[in-house]
Amino acid sequence: MIYFDNVSKRYPGGHYGLRDVTLHIAPGEMVFLTGHSGAGKSTLLRLTGLLERATRGQIRVNGRTLSRVGARQIPYHRREVGMIFQDHRLLHDRTVFDNVALPLVVSGLGHRDIGRRVRAALDKVGLLNREKAYPITLSGGEQQRVGIARAVVSRPPLVLADEPTGNLDPELSADIMHLFEAFNEVGVTLLIASHDLALISTLRHRVITLDHGQRVADSADAA
Repeated sequence: MIYFDNVSKRYPGGHYGLRDVTLHIAPGEMVFLTGHSGAGKSTLLRLTGLLERATRGQIRVNGRTLSRVGARQIPYHRREVGMIFQDHRLLHDRTVFDNVALPLVVSGLGHRDIGRRVRAALDKVGLLNREKAYPITLSGGEQQRVGIARAVVSRPPLVLADEPTGNLDPELSADIMHLFEAFNEVGVTLLIASHDLALISTLRHRVITLDHGQRVADSADAA
């Protein structure tokens, strides 16, 4: 599903977001990325989603070599990758329904199919009764659930989440992680950046640790 082969990302000024990272995540895995702030977690996710390009090395995602993906092909890659951000990135002038529907509208899906799939996604995250609400009226946990529904509504085989529980209390954080596990149980591959080591330790999934842009530990190596 995801292959990094000696991947580096160098930013202007000489700072490295990643340095010579090699890893393999198989289809259907649920994997956590941990490490200090600035360790490279977000950079790794952004490279996987083609929000940024690697400076060196090769990345393959779902059989696609990302260095060969041209600008016009990037939207097609992103349709196969659901992305969830800590700050939700919801459109506050649109309803919950319209926020979740956006990826389907962009892909040209028919009105009836959009309605069916949006409501199915909202049902999965427990927000079917809030489809007409606006994000400003929702709690932080509910807003994050809308972001998750939007990420999975197009049924991508891969979901990337960048600190999805960073602003939530422990109970809500656990709820969100259990929601991710439910997606994983039906075959979705998940790569989740998180600094919540206490929560991660209770879930018993693979953990990759980054430090100053390098992979320094991988629980799969000890298995």
